[in-house]
Amino acid sequence: RSAAGLVGLIPEGLVVLTTLSFLLAAVQLTRQQALVQELPAVEGLARVDVICLDKTGTLTEGEIAYESCQALGDYDPAEVRAVLGAIVHDPQANATAQAIARALPDPGWTTAGRVPFSSSRKWSAALVVPAAAAAGRAWLLGAPDILLDPAVEVDLAAAVEAMASQGRRLVLLAEADRLPAPDQPLGRLRPAALVELSELIRSDAAATLAYFASQGVAVKVISGDNPVTVAQVARRVGLAVTGAVDARNLPTEPAQLAPLVDDLTVFGRVSPGQKRALVRALQSRGHTVAMTGDGVNDVLALKDADIGIAMGNGAQAAKAVAQLVLLDSQFSHLPRILSEGRRLIGNVERVASLFVAKNTMSAILLIAVGLFGAVFPFIPLQLTLVSVLTIGLPAAVLALAPNRRRYSPGFLSRVLALSLPAGATAGLAAFLAFRLGFGSASQRHTLALAVLMIVNFWLLGALARPYTWWKALVVAAMAGTASLVFALPSLRAFFELSLPREDWFLALVIGGAGAALVELAYRVSRRFHRVPEHA
Repeated sequence: RSAAGLVGLIPEGLVVLTTLSFLLAAVQLTRQQALVQELPAVEGLARVDVICLDKTGTLTEGEIAYESCQALGDYDPAEVRAVLGAIVHDPQANATAQAIARALPDPGWTTAGRVPFSSSRKWSAALVVPAAAAAGRAWLLGAPDILLDPAVEVDLAAAVEAMASQGRRLVLLAEADRLPAPDQPLGRLRPAALVELSELIRSDAAATLAYFASQGVAVKVISGDNPVTVAQVARRVGLAVTGAVDARNLPTEPAQLAPLVDDLTVFGRVSPGQKRALVRALQSRGHTVAMTGDGVNDVLALKDADIGIAMGNGAQAAKAVAQLVLLDSQFSHLPRILSEGRRLIGNVERVASLFVAKNTMSAILLIAVGLFGAVFPFIPLQLTLVSVLTIGLPAAVLALAPNRRRYSPGFLSRVLALSLPAGATAGLAAFLAFRLGFGSASQRHTLALAVLMIVNFWLLGALARPYTWWKALVVAAMAGTASLVFALPSLRAFFELSLPREDWFLALVIGGAGAALVELAYRVSRRFHRVPEHA
């Protein structure tokens, strides 16, 4: 009996079921094309309340298409198209240049020097030498708001701003006096052509963002593109844009940046270092942040985010530091991935309440028998019966069941708020029945076991709410099995049970009072923690 009391203090089943739940959740996520690289990330998904994402590949298809090239000033349209063709036909071209290269032929001109595109500079450059020409000319291709001087090109800057506000993506071709060095000022540039590109909105983007809104997950769009263009695209997919800002104008100090991040939705012209700073600023505000990315410039932010989510077609460095990898690079999988994390943590909370209540019950009984000089009421075989029917088997089912409840902070406090009073009630009710019984020692032990069964089954029934047919079937099956143990002589003999009919009334009275207290604890804990009734 001493061994039974000590074993009851160990939540051995909780360790097994929690680990099994995590493993099965990881397997389920793999079936949804999400590779779990760190097991704790499954639990972290439940706590995510802010998700940071790029526009390209998430809100849009990621494939850029060339639309048109408009020559500016006195520049010849044929010449600027040839220059563009020479610049973009480069083995190291980025996605934008590749899209233009698919539409414009290579004129066969020589490039005597190049400055490759950089996400921090937002431009590339080349010294283009036309056929049969003695000298070349320097050209830059990049973001209009980077290459244009608004004070000089007033009308062109206003036109670009108006086009960007309509969600149109633009790059500017400009001529320079010399090929600029990457770390030096650009000097005077002469705008030569505006190139318009298009991006297709992902068909699943609106539904994905609507799911995040329904779950209370804030979306922050962090992009290297023009914030006005990004904001327009975000509105087209139904995102409520509360503010769009050019990240170059944001403060660099974390203490100054943190108060701004909650109020803004779109961050444009963001450098790799700023992505990391924005993630840290959100975390400093108490948020659990998920970050999606696919490039080397996303590595720092992915590494610092609570949950880093890399795209399967992204850079190897991004996938190496991420906790989750979307194997098919489909952003639409994120709602199901988030749901899986919330299903897991919600079910583990139920299971934990059952096991901690059992441990509390054993502790209360040990204290009571020590104070009153009594023997422990149960032998190990009887406690095994209680553990299997009221905790073990139903907990295994509940741990793997669907759970659509929204996650809210306070996992430990909710578990303790219910399991401690419920466990104490079960322990005291069992000990009271053991002390008040009038029969033999065996009959009093059986009376205590019957009372413990009643109280524990009520706790199980409370945690199984809201009921579905299969939950009701599980609880009924466990209760029916317990009734058979008390009813069949062979099972009574095996578990050393002996309870006269006249003691059943006492068992029902004490067990019913204990069940009422458990119900009260359940309702108070849910109301105190503001858990919805349907959860």
